[in-house]
Amino acid sequence: MSAGGKGGGEKGGAPARRPAPGGREVPGTFGPKWGKPVGWVLSRTLWSVTRHGLDNVPADGPVLLASNHLGFLDGPLLMGMAPRGTHFLVKKEMFTGPLGVVLRGCGQIPVDRTGDRGALVTAVAVLRRGGSVGVFPEGTRGRGDVAAMQSGVTWLALQTGAPVVPVALLGTKRAGGSRTDLPRPRQPVHVVFGEPVSLTPRAGVPRRDALQQATEDLRGAMTAHVHAAVDLTGMPLPDDVERPAGPGS
Repeated sequence: MSAGGKGGGEKGGAPARRPAPGGREVPGTFGPKWGKPVGWVLSRTLWSVTRHGLDNVPADGPVLLASNHLGFLDGPLLMGMAPRGTHFLVKKEMFTGPLGVVLRGCGQIPVDRTGDRGALVTAVAVLRRGGSVGVFPEGTRGRGDVAAMQSGVTWLALQTGAPVVPVALLGTKRAGGSRTDLPRPRQPVHVVFGEPVSLTPRAGVPRRDALQQATEDLRGAMTAHVHAAVDLTGMPLPDDVERPAGPGS
């Protein structure tokens, strides 16, 4: 995987905001353009971030960035380190107070994790205008090995034909740390972009079954990518860190 690459973006002069089918506003293209540099500066200033595989992210056209989820830093980090301005699906509980203003200003998409077709329709509109959408398909922060995932990202890929780029974030949560902890200052953090995965529905398979099969195929690809990223960087997942032997062991 290369450490270089070039970023692209959405084509043309898309309007700042326009209604999506179902009445929701589609975030404009400007938000990620200012949010991305802010995330980049914070990430580069506070932590030692290394990016890998940037060339795996298509420079133009629709793309889904599907990342594992370890810690509180993951969203802002990936927003800043992605080679393209990206609209992320972010749990709606975060859209309150000053943080909510910032998230909306950055063009992020609120989503109800108990089920939110409206958020998916909004993401489809972004993809169909040639944009980049980021998703954490595990649904919540955890070990980050993608042992299980939700089907939203698969549905988006099947609806739009957008390729899915698996992303492995490593170092954003320390062993034994809580889900809200941040890495220590200047701690090494790695962002590894994998080769795009194209998902197509299987012929003759009922729609629900096809979605489940494609979701499991993508989950397997993401899990394999996380383990490959661990081998590439030498940065283990939190529970992979060896612990000192206890008394009597």
